[in-house]
Amino acid sequence: MTFPLNNQLDIDISWLNELKSELYKPYMNNLRDYLIEEKSANKIIYPSTENILAALKLTPLDKTKVVILGQDPYHGSGQANGLAFSVAKDISIPPSLGNIFKEIKSDLNINTPNKGDLTFWANQGVLLLNSVLTVEKNLPASHANKGWEKFTDKVIEILNVKQDIVFLLWGNYAQKKGSIINQKRHKVLKAPHPSPLSAHRGFFGCRHFSKTNEYLQDQGKTKIKWTELS
Repeated sequence: MTFPLNNQLDIDISWLNELKSELYKPYMNNLRDYLIEEKSANKIIYPSTENILAALKLTPLDKTKVVILGQDPYHGSGQANGLAFSVAKDISIPPSLGNIFKEIKSDLNINTPNKGDLTFWANQGVLLLNSVLTVEKNLPASHANKGWEKFTDKVIEILNVKQDIVFLLWGNYAQKKGSIINQKRHKVLKAPHPSPLSAHRGFFGCRHFSKTNEYLQDQGKTKIKWTELS
């Protein structure tokens, strides 16, 4: 397992230029060693190694228009594909993502996707970034506090010095992680998490998807197509 100290790291060059020195810091060495040990102990880690940094591969830094922060990958078999809230093709849509799709339909009055793979968002400039990028099978938050949070904080710091990005912060965890974001420079939209436990407390009706597109349009940027059917 070569992640993360690999000169051929499979992320977009715009991210690699900014993160190269970060990848060689001691805490990342420790994280790499931890992942190697877990794999050597025959533990199943999600997502697959090639998809751990999928968000930074599919959404270049210089193309990022929207950032959605998640917590850690789905821990069920075959679900995680390296993008926050997204699942691999042919996997059932999880409840939180289902609620996201319900809000899109209500907000924009459009048909929502019939699959949970959000690669088509990532390809449009929506960075789907989890705070923690790996997890052990069936053990949510099992890789918390191993170093990933520091790495993704650095990603947010890099984004923060850019201009006119929309940050969608759903739930207390994302809002705390995004507290460093300069709200004068960026559009920051907050709502409860789309989980079935909290979506009815204000996620439904937040209209973040139309608000995002209104802001992008005001900045002269192309709007996001939130469904492949639109």
